[in-house]
Amino acid sequence: MALQHTKPIGWRSKIGVIVPPSNTVNEAEFNRFAPEGVSFHFTRSPLHSDPAADDFAEMLDDVTGAMKNLSACNVDYATYACTAGSMACPSDRLLGTMTEISGVPSNSTAQAIVAALNALEATSIVMASPYTQETNEHEAHYLADHGIEVLATTGLNLNTSLENIQKISRVPPPDVFEHATSIDRPEAEALLICCTDFNTFDSIEPLESELGKPVVSSNSATLWHSLRNAQITDRIDGLGTLLRDF
Repeated sequence: MALQHTKPIGWRSKIGVIVPPSNTVNEAEFNRFAPEGVSFHFTRSPLHSDPAADDFAEMLDDVTGAMKNLSACNVDYATYACTAGSMACPSDRLLGTMTEISGVPSNSTAQAIVAALNALEATSIVMASPYTQETNEHEAHYLADHGIEVLATTGLNLNTSLENIQKISRVPPPDVFEHATSIDRPEAEALLICCTDFNTFDSIEPLESELGKPVVSSNSATLWHSLRNAQITDRIDGLGTLLRDF
């Protein structure tokens, strides 16, 4: 290709992404499926075991710092890619803080999951995660508050210490597949796999083939919702029904 026809990186959209410090999967999965002309730019914000304890003050202060980093990248859109964190903090406060600092539209994994399941018209689901049962129950309540019934959940009890959290990204896709299939119910309209540090992209299509229903992960939902809100309408093969058809 002649040099005069080349375009700069991110010529269609630069999307900023906030992830927890321990997360090593999200960045790799997003970049692997980035549409032509779209670039992702990552920064990190600490996890908080009980962000509501100080009315989210420390969490939102950390998010403010992360958004200042993304503002320096001059991103066109921003997302907070942490399932548990975004389901803990009220969306209006989290996204309001992000947009106030950066001046760009923003979303979160929690918001993206609800939007994805709504697009699929899935109101009754099952959920797999690497989390404890307590975290799963919290996320099930969040989804129930948004009109989505979680029939059953299963976790791996890995979000209990930094050492265990660091194991989440090392769970191989075949194990993610087996973990997710174990919780399926015939009456469930979709399967949700939570956690942005969980290797899900290689498992989604095999799971859909095996179970005969849509499969959404934290990362597939966040990728889809961020692209669509950034006016990137490309359909992406290899990531299941959501990114192929919606």
